[in-house]
Amino acid sequence: MDEHGYFFIVDRKKDMILVSGFNVYPNEIEDVVATHPGVLEVAAVGVPDDKSGEAVKIVIVRKDPNLTADAVKAHCRENLTGYKQPKIVEFRDSLPKTNVGKILRRELRDAPKS
Repeated sequence: MDEHGYFFIVDRKKDMILVSGFNVYPNEIEDVVATHPGVLEVAAVGVPDDKSGEAVKIVIVRKDPNLTADAVKAHCRENLTGYKQPKIVEFRDSLPKTNVGKILRRELRDAPKS
């Protein structure tokens, strides 16, 4: 808050993903993906995209080792509006977290493409 009583968003706003002018909230994407039985953990982040400004990328820790990106995308097609569907699905052994267990989306967003 400044001296005039105005509040400013300084950190968490960055988590919002802006796809072709639409606001996409990572928690909404994560909640849908987490309902898939093969997913143990998931984090959604925005990555630069030439066509839409940003695209949704999800990073998944598998519960089922046979889970594929196509299966996850099909699940998302059934449960999410088109612009909210992830364009990139990445699998990892673990997600970066704070000392209290909160997922560090910033590290996933800033990570080099693999």
